[in-house]
Amino acid sequence: MKVIQSLWFDKGMEEAIRLYTSLIPGSSIAWTTIVPADTPSGPPGSVILTGFTLGDQRYTAMQAGPLDSFNHAFSITVECDSQEEIDRLWDVLKEGGLVEACGWLKDRWGLSWQIVPKRLGELVNDPDREKAKRVTEAMLKMVKLDIAALEAAARG
Repeated sequence: MKVIQSLWFDKGMEEAIRLYTSLIPGSSIAWTTIVPADTPSGPPGSVILTGFTLGDQRYTAMQAGPLDSFNHAFSITVECDSQEEIDRLWDVLKEGGLVEACGWLKDRWGLSWQIVPKRLGELVNDPDREKAKRVTEAMLKMVKLDIAALEAAARG
């Protein structure tokens, strides 16, 4: 049994997936096919399907018109080891999109991403709950997350 997340794109799916797989190490596009039959989204050839991986996660994507748009109910979280990784992903994914609070952004296709440092999870799970509170309060004031500022908050 396998669990695979599915994404529905109005348009631009192939460009989006090429970008996503170029940004995340260990990612690849496995296959792409055009649906050869009539579908509720249109005539033969109007729907494209792709299978791909982002890091260790499996996805399928469909470009089939504007039935449903992305929203915050589904996001892709990328846990980064360094500020350099956060900065690199943030800078590319925000192009043409929308930056939001607490490490969230929407890319130009409307897909929500959370670009977070691995260290954040460690700090908010610290047994010292006052430290965890300071870190959480600092994070809530950020747009792009800053590891040094989170560490400073942890130290008090």
